[in-house]
Amino acid sequence: MPLRVVIAEDEAIIRMDLRETLQEEGYEVVGETGRGDTVVEIIRETTPDLAILDIKMPGADGLSAARIINNERLCGVLMLTAFSQREVVEEARDAGALAFLVKPFQKSDLVPAIEVAMGRFRELKSLAGDVDALGDQLESRKIVDRAKGTLMDELSIPESEAFAFIQKTAMSERTRMRDVADRILDGSLRPEQG
Repeated sequence: MPLRVVIAEDEAIIRMDLRETLQEEGYEVVGETGRGDTVVEIIRETTPDLAILDIKMPGADGLSAARIINNERLCGVLMLTAFSQREVVEEARDAGALAFLVKPFQKSDLVPAIEVAMGRFRELKSLAGDVDALGDQLESRKIVDRAKGTLMDELSIPESEAFAFIQKTAMSERTRMRDVADRILDGSLRPEQG
């Protein structure tokens, strides 16, 4: 499946050349604009893999768009600009750009920059997924511990029995321990006393 790209470049000739070059290289251009204030909406609608953003555009600059795209993890970002001063490059990096091309660029520079940006984006996405999963695991563990504490306090049962009750209930109901813990915490589930 070809890589899907959105182009945001205010100079129509550069945008057209970029589109043609991308298509020749096997990429699919799914959206394009000359304005920085419309690119984020286009990206949300078309869900590309990569956005190529000029820094200076009417409406809003590419840096503002890159920050939103990066914060929402919408796609990878490659910045395109005529300015190569260190502070501009640093601003682009801080906004979430994963690669940087200075105009005028050569066709031979474009594909490597795209591949670097996409490689970095995949790594970041993977890391973000790992962080989210770890956060969920930690939150589940806290809820199970709270439920265990509730059983220990209210029913005066040892910790191991409270944990065993949560674990066995989850297994017998084929549900997560967190779901059982939630029911203990809301008062709708208690072990049979006997």
